[in-house]
Amino acid sequence: MRSIIPTLICAMASTGLSAAPPSVPAPKAAPAFAYPTTRATDLVEDHFGQKVADPYRWLENDVRADAEVRAWVDAQNQLTQSYLATLPGRDILAGRLKALFDFERIGTPQKAGNRYFFTRNDGRQNQSALMVQDGLTGTPRVLIDPNNWAKDGATALAEWHPSGDGRYLVYTVQDGGTDWRIVRVIDVATGAQLGDELRWVKFSNISWTNDNKGFFYSRFPETQKDVQFQSLNTNQSVWYHRVGTAQESDTKVYETPNRPLLGHSAQVTDDGRYILITSSGGTDNRYELTVGTLEKSGRFTKSIAFKTLVPGLEHDWDLAGSVGSNFFFLTNKEAPRGRLVVLDVAKPNAPLREVVGQTKDTMVGASLVGGRMIVAYLGDARSEIELRELDGKLVSEVNLPSIGTASGFGGKGDDPETFFTFSSFAAAPTVYRFDTKTSKIETFFKPKVAFDAADYVTEQVFYPSKDGTRIPMYIIKRKDTPASAPTILYGYGGFNISQTPAFNPTRLAWLEQGGVYAVANLRGGGEYGKAWHDAGRLTKKQNVFDDFIAAGEYLIGSGVTGAGKLAIEGRSNGGLLIGAVTNQRPDLFAAALPAVGVMDMLRFNRFTAGRYWVDDYGDPGKEADFGVLRAYSPYHNIKSGTAYPAIMVTTADTDDRVVPGHSFKYTAALQAAPLGDKPHLIRIETRAGHGSGKPTDKIVAETADLWAFAAKWTGLTIHPIP
Repeated sequence: MRSIIPTLICAMASTGLSAAPPSVPAPKAAPAFAYPTTRATDLVEDHFGQKVADPYRWLENDVRADAEVRAWVDAQNQLTQSYLATLPGRDILAGRLKALFDFERIGTPQKAGNRYFFTRNDGRQNQSALMVQDGLTGTPRVLIDPNNWAKDGATALAEWHPSGDGRYLVYTVQDGGTDWRIVRVIDVATGAQLGDELRWVKFSNISWTNDNKGFFYSRFPETQKDVQFQSLNTNQSVWYHRVGTAQESDTKVYETPNRPLLGHSAQVTDDGRYILITSSGGTDNRYELTVGTLEKSGRFTKSIAFKTLVPGLEHDWDLAGSVGSNFFFLTNKEAPRGRLVVLDVAKPNAPLREVVGQTKDTMVGASLVGGRMIVAYLGDARSEIELRELDGKLVSEVNLPSIGTASGFGGKGDDPETFFTFSSFAAAPTVYRFDTKTSKIETFFKPKVAFDAADYVTEQVFYPSKDGTRIPMYIIKRKDTPASAPTILYGYGGFNISQTPAFNPTRLAWLEQGGVYAVANLRGGGEYGKAWHDAGRLTKKQNVFDDFIAAGEYLIGSGVTGAGKLAIEGRSNGGLLIGAVTNQRPDLFAAALPAVGVMDMLRFNRFTAGRYWVDDYGDPGKEADFGVLRAYSPYHNIKSGTAYPAIMVTTADTDDRVVPGHSFKYTAALQAAPLGDKPHLIRIETRAGHGSGKPTDKIVAETADLWAFAAKWTGLTIHPIP
């Protein structure tokens, strides 16, 4: 089970940048673009002997509670919307995006008892509904429809977990994009809501006991409501909730009060005999494992005797399944690209037994289904799947339709039925049913879309980064797209997250206009295992920026695009990437689209989940880390007096993952500096968060604005699509 600690949707290498901190802007001639006035203060702090100005600290205040911040947001949005209204093709893009989203789609089914659960969107809904059907050929019916929960469509169904017998389903409500969840329970047969309501839940796994009478979940202590969207998240603990009781009656099962920064998640094994607690100190895949024994009947008793299974927060441990006391784990212990091992929890001091060894490809998943093991790999950032016996013997490769991404493969150890979803850049998600006993694959659901995937081509190229490292990149375009076309380059580069070929209707709207879309597999991700991740974090974070800059140079040098035709895009940790490379190479890009980015690298760990991210970024409270962070922090390294590309920052007022103050301060600093005549704007969504749960109509409107902005500054002509 992968950690539920949130990632970012987050060397003191020479950058050639000035080390001077941002200063309070002196009066200057009126800019070519008239921005709202932003109050600047004289706040300067000493960091290890270095004076660092922070003139826009007040923009960190919660936009919901601070009238001055709200007025600033309103003024910025008014300016941005008035500018966007002048862009040709914006309405064409919005209309086309609606058409591209208008296809029926379902999520990967999950089986419980004789019932099958899956999400479904008819193509016109802001939020997907949860469906259930009795038996494989039963008629699906709506179990939960979140589209009736809020007039603006911004309240979403988030996580959901049926009990093992399919009688109950626990689900979580996400309002306005926040990471906080409200947990509720429904009777599946009748659709009746039970009275259960759990709060102060965030970053939680949910796991039912085998008697189907209750479940384990993780929560934080109650937080004052006026700071719940900004305060740090500490002291997470694991609780047991019995269906039909009040949260006040829940039992605290596991906590580490002497280690308040640890997060914990609980998982009950398929046979109901054990509960596994996975603990983490941050976003890196380094876990401690603690195991407890449950009643043979699957019941929960008021106390569980826990013992440490794996101490130390040193390696990845992802439970793939268990047979009795033998637990199968995907781990990077002595295998940076991953291997599958068995650990006998009844004999925790016994040596690990290797089942599937490390290969040249990166092992990214494993699940025990129907007495066999499904093992997933990334081979040059594309999915590869194998079916193996429990002793590791290869049964067969699972034939995937093409280069793309396969996800799912959940199930039970004693049931051979599983499902997976496959998609690629130009192929919408298709759901398949897979039988591990017979290796038979059959189509469960295939969508009907408003475009022809055969019109598009995906090419994978490899280019050298600054230090000579070979970096893969996908280039997607229509077959008839000419050379030197306007191009958007996307990157992330962090938190061990891999960028694989997956479908997104928003990208099709750019591609069918004759634009090119490129995705660079930067270091810091997980494409090639632990070493690839380590090569792009902490003191080596500059490698990520070098990889991305080299991708831009390759696209121009190879003729895919031309000078003045390259836009760049990234979200969250990718927003940080866009801010950093724009500072370092403003001449290379025509437009920049940093979304919900981490822009102040000296204060990111002071808010909500930010303290987890020190695994990738380092701790700004430590002198050595401070020097690295200060060197590339987007907010602190804007090159005043240099011509910058057109920039449109995007964020949301309810983002409690990367608080919007990051983007507010960065934008204020951009607008205060003389950076040329191109616009530097911010688009601030209301009733939205870091990304998950965003309704379709908000996605359509935001994307139309982004693509119209990018088209304006890269020279792409927007035309109606017949």
